[in-house]
Amino acid sequence: MAAAVEAASRGADVTVFEAARTLGGRARALNASLPDGTPLTLDNGQHILIGAYADSLALMQRVGVDLSQALMSLPLALPHADGSGLQTPAWATRWPAPLDALAAIATARGWRWRDRLALVRASLRWQRAGFVCAPELSVAELCADLPPRVNQELIEPLCVSALNTPVETASAAVFLRVLRDSLFGKGFAGFSPASLLLPRTDLSRLFPDAAASWLHTHTAASRVRLGTRVGTLRPLGTQWMLGHEDGEEAFDGVIWATAASPAEKAIGQAADDCDETTAHTLTAWAHGTRALPFTALTTVYAWAPNAQLPLPMLALRSEPDAQAAPAQFVFDRGQLQPQDPAAQGLLAFVVSASSDDREDLQARVLQQAARQLGLDTLQPVQTVVEKRATFACTPGVVRPVQHIAPGLWAAGDYVQGPYPATLEGAVRSGLSAARQAVGATG
Repeated sequence: MAAAVEAASRGADVTVFEAARTLGGRARALNASLPDGTPLTLDNGQHILIGAYADSLALMQRVGVDLSQALMSLPLALPHADGSGLQTPAWATRWPAPLDALAAIATARGWRWRDRLALVRASLRWQRAGFVCAPELSVAELCADLPPRVNQELIEPLCVSALNTPVETASAAVFLRVLRDSLFGKGFAGFSPASLLLPRTDLSRLFPDAAASWLHTHTAASRVRLGTRVGTLRPLGTQWMLGHEDGEEAFDGVIWATAASPAEKAIGQAADDCDETTAHTLTAWAHGTRALPFTALTTVYAWAPNAQLPLPMLALRSEPDAQAAPAQFVFDRGQLQPQDPAAQGLLAFVVSASSDDREDLQARVLQQAARQLGLDTLQPVQTVVEKRATFACTPGVVRPVQHIAPGLWAAGDYVQGPYPATLEGAVRSGLSAARQAVGATG
């Protein structure tokens, strides 16, 4: 949808084909019900944004989303249920970056002064180096000199949430880029770059539905076709033919904006109808995409009549037995959506880089909630497991290029770009593909 809005803004006649009947891809609404049968709307994964996501926020604003209403803005904070951990003090919330982040570090509850000073020194050292490091370095190696508490309560949860990759195998170069933007970069629309922005509505309404309405209102030639799966892609002269259940249509340019697996399958099959040179290019792109390693992401939704967190979002502690405490964060959907009676008592537990069986993981998350939050009456509502949620952001990982062949581009958070597999990464990829496509096709 980012690509569609950008292309239409530049005067292109845009058609969006969406196989599902709900817009949003991996960030979309999901119909569910509470244990008592009350219907409610979930998301197919709990997502957040940060104030440094300038392209995502600007695009949302462009299609008419009121950011102040759609997002709950919280200062940088990774608090635990007992109040310890990193939190920006109230008196520092209006300080410019990076002073607000430094204030949060300086006042982190439960940290010793040597912990705080070590993190400040490391942050300044990374800043002096331009937030650049050797490409083969892992986050664990980058932060090996930091105290254990800093690594356990800040670096590890930040890394696994932003890169969906454990610190032992996560790319330090990409991690530093995210830190640069979030702690020392620029915010958008009055948000500090380190602000945590929690959606107050379901993810389809947060952007893709508004984007579809914007396309309908502002561009008479553009259209969004839900429930229409594109089955074939083949070249025809200087155009590309897309085949679907209603027939075939020719387009001057195609932006293939699906997840990696269907993309590599479609591009690989399209090579059969191309000349030798183009076929070789498409086949190589498909093979490279197929070789990408992926990691899973799980969201466990659970409910109890009086379940409520002290804050809308809490960090959960790691435990000696990592398998016993799989979730890193928990969100109080009732506080995020106070106007929705069905959301009261509903919590969303996020397990990044998840593994194991769905039911086993769900059971361990509920046990973790009982131990760490004192919530022993939670009932499972729905557990969403995405086995190939994001590419594994490891050192030196080779991501597929965006421009595949004349008139054909790929857009997605797995495509070459500066960001890991995040909402901002997906939006930036869509914007870039649209700019290239409109520029090439006129």
